[in-house]
Amino acid sequence: MSRILITLWDGGGNSPPVLSVARALVDRGHDVRVLADQSLGDAVVRAGARHLPWSTAPQRQSEDPGTEFIRDFEARTPLGATARLRDRLLVGAAPAFAIDTVTETRREPTDAVISENLLLGSQIAAAGAGVVSISIVPNIYPGKVPGVPPFGLGLDPRDDWVGRARDRFAAMLATRLWDKRIADVNRLLADYGQPPTRSVFDLLDRPDLVLVLTSSAFEFGGGARVPVNVHYCGPRLDDPDWTDEWSVPDGSAPLVLVSLSTTTQGQGPMIRRVVEALGSMDVRGLVTTGPSFDAGDLAAPPNVTIVGSAPHSAVLPHADAVITHAGHGTVIKALASGVPLLCLPVGRDQPDTAARVVGCGAGLRLRPGASSRSIARALGSVLGEARYRAGAERMAAAIAADVEHDLAVAEIETALGGPAPRAAGPA
Repeated sequence: MSRILITLWDGGGNSPPVLSVARALVDRGHDVRVLADQSLGDAVVRAGARHLPWSTAPQRQSEDPGTEFIRDFEARTPLGATARLRDRLLVGAAPAFAIDTVTETRREPTDAVISENLLLGSQIAAAGAGVVSISIVPNIYPGKVPGVPPFGLGLDPRDDWVGRARDRFAAMLATRLWDKRIADVNRLLADYGQPPTRSVFDLLDRPDLVLVLTSSAFEFGGGARVPVNVHYCGPRLDDPDWTDEWSVPDGSAPLVLVSLSTTTQGQGPMIRRVVEALGSMDVRGLVTTGPSFDAGDLAAPPNVTIVGSAPHSAVLPHADAVITHAGHGTVIKALASGVPLLCLPVGRDQPDTAARVVGCGAGLRLRPGASSRSIARALGSVLGEARYRAGAERMAAAIAADVEHDLAVAEIETALGGPAPRAAGPA
């Protein structure tokens, strides 16, 4: 048995995959405690782990959207949204996450700290405490990979001089934006006795092990050329434990699942346009609004059912297409079932996830402000053109091979079989 501390923040779709790993580790007999937001307390307990709320770091107090602390949906531009993520989580809150993490490693013996990949403070604290540091990426890999467009803009690969010039320029802009507070990062590293970094992105690969919870087949280039400590472990396909019961609606028309963000991202107008588009088509629409959107005044056409949630594992075997904001969880579960997608990415990792859906031939993407007419036309193509179903089915075969064994747990247990951890603290 190993004593494992997992650190996690409530960003919506990032939590279920990490808690799935926690549950699997508990089932293997490890002692797992999870330092996480108050809003995740019940989910942590249901995973069989011990919940420890953050004491210094920012956190959501409940599922109430008003307790979200990043609030990137309030930004007027994508650059503004990225700056909020940097200032309110990745860099700005890193010292607080580090304090809480190192305090917990001192309070109770710890063999490894497993942190969600954006919690740089936890990773720095783990290295300072001398324990095994493992980062979990619950979606696509955001680090620098030769031949892959820079993360954040949803760019498609282009292997010509125009594409290379585009990627260099995009990388320069991204680095300049993320590294605006590099001095703050390097001060924190110095506090914990660690060498400085040239870029915030370089820190993503510093942990002893980086586990990416997606299929390498979904990544551009098949996930090749990543750093040696970055390992693809396949996705976690468990349903969140808060979904409701569901039964197949009557009729024979194509079933279209609509799954948009579980956190607030200003998705209300998008949901209304999607519902309008479904109402104009010969389909059966199932719209899951999630916990952050109140559908009380949303009128449903006769062929559309609107619910708060439904278990994807039950719906997807019957679905003919999925409309989504391109959150990784929804996308990878649809692909695991061989279901093509129409993506309307809003922000965060969604544009890059949508680009990969298009890249593997499993669907289309539109801008998030697309009209209901455009949505209906694109959905008609996804439903009517066999190539999109074929692309999704190719991905389903790759994902089935990935999830045959729990590679994430195997990697963690292998890492814990190394030298015994040493006790240490910040400089």
